[in-house]
Amino acid sequence: MVDCVKQGWHNMNFQVFPLALQRASTAANTVLITLLLLASAPAARGHEVLPSIAELKVVDGFLEFEVQASLESFVAGLDLSNVEDTREAAETKVYDALRAMEPGDLEPLFRDFWPRMAEQIVIRAGQVELKPELTNVEIPVVGNPDLVRQSVVAFRAALPGETAAVQIGWAASLGALVLRQHGVKEPYDGYHDGGTISPPIQLGGGSRASPWQAFLEYIPIGFEHILPRGLDHILFVLGLFFLAARLRLLLWQISAFTLAHTVTLALGVFGYVNLPGAIVEPIIAASIVYVAVENILTDGLNRRRCLVVFGFGLLHGLGFASVLKEFGVPEQNFVPALLGFNLGVELGQLTVVLAAFLLVGLWFRGTTWYRSVIATPASVAIGLMGAWWFVERVFS
Repeated sequence: MVDCVKQGWHNMNFQVFPLALQRASTAANTVLITLLLLASAPAARGHEVLPSIAELKVVDGFLEFEVQASLESFVAGLDLSNVEDTREAAETKVYDALRAMEPGDLEPLFRDFWPRMAEQIVIRAGQVELKPELTNVEIPVVGNPDLVRQSVVAFRAALPGETAAVQIGWAASLGALVLRQHGVKEPYDGYHDGGTISPPIQLGGGSRASPWQAFLEYIPIGFEHILPRGLDHILFVLGLFFLAARLRLLLWQISAFTLAHTVTLALGVFGYVNLPGAIVEPIIAASIVYVAVENILTDGLNRRRCLVVFGFGLLHGLGFASVLKEFGVPEQNFVPALLGFNLGVELGQLTVVLAAFLLVGLWFRGTTWYRSVIATPASVAIGLMGAWWFVERVFS
């Protein structure tokens, strides 16, 4: 059935449409795709939703926490379970106003908010619910508005006698939470979506995840960095898709890209290579422009293209490494977590390629009008978006 439909499309070859209609279709496609990409442009880093990172340890009968988080998102009342970009939220104006406040102005607002936040924090010792007590708030001065301001909130909960293990979590609206235990052997280190609760964490140590658990835990983190958060990486992969006329040639490019970003992802996380985001992010945008322009000027794949893709893959890997550092990698399960994250990234990229193939390639490749009506307009739109990001990232 599918073959019959495809053959029907090929046989039509747009012969029933006049040339003017083909040109109009091309222009309409270009405008439409450009508008869609502009509407879905990724957030500036100041509007990203990052996980909160909680360090916990036992001190003198208290379970003490230091949480690194964006307090502005909490005080503004954002529901972080449904927001990828704070500009999508109804409270975005309040959030931006809070981000512009000096520490002395923001801290009283957070302290007023704390009782409501405390009710959303779960600290459970067996069947006993423990009540958190705020002990300190540290808010940095207003800095680069294009970066999320990460403050530190300290609180503690009194432990009942003979408590051996606790479970920790918080409400979905507070977003994802990374839990890291300190001061014991084989400490717990885990990532939790908001609204979930940790497994029992042994206060004496021994709750460290197995390598296999760490591997599985970091796969969705890598996948989510591509879908839905990594629009710049998605457009780069789509740029590769629209030039390669055959799936085999596309896979050669994807393989070169994968090999390259795997190398720099590992080197970046290990600390052997460290380039600031102010350099890496504009170059990633430039790589999108390059691939798009080459798609427009070239109608076939050559060996040099794979070498260029490999070079850009090295830079994209540094971008992946910066994201993984924000989430943190468990020291004792560093390699499994790294491999899981990288596999998640690959699954995200392959999902993009598969979706593009099913939506476009399966039906239209091989037609005489595929390049002029689909590939070229799409590449123009991708190039415009990459150029927009390049200018934005350079000047921000």
